[in-house]
Amino acid sequence: MTLWVGLVTCELHVPGARSLKEKRRAVKSFVDRAHKRHRVSVAETGLHDLHQRAEIGLAVVAGSEGAVDKLLASLRSLTDELHDAMVARWEERIVVGSEWDDDERDGPDFEEPMMFDDLGESE
Repeated sequence: MTLWVGLVTCELHVPGARSLKEKRRAVKSFVDRAHKRHRVSVAETGLHDLHQRAEIGLAVVAGSEGAVDKLLASLRSLTDELHDAMVARWEERIVVGSEWDDDERDGPDFEEPMMFDDLGESE
């Protein structure tokens, strides 16, 4: 099975926000709406200390490139319809996941994790 992953980084401008609390309210409203409507992974990923700007990361997974395209277009429409924020930047890309055959349904084999000592150096 081939997995298609859509990744978006968008920057929102919240012109009416006079505090971080007001910005968080607008961002949380969008994050909740996007997640409920499309069941995608979405989070505020940057610009946390600015009152009127927020960076949002979104990720979608589907079985075809067309399905990912459709989801990303719908998410873009959702951001364009925001009343309290405007899209200042929208960057998206689609990544093709690895192809797994039926014998690998449990996932790929992973190497043993590296251990780190207290100084951050690998053992």
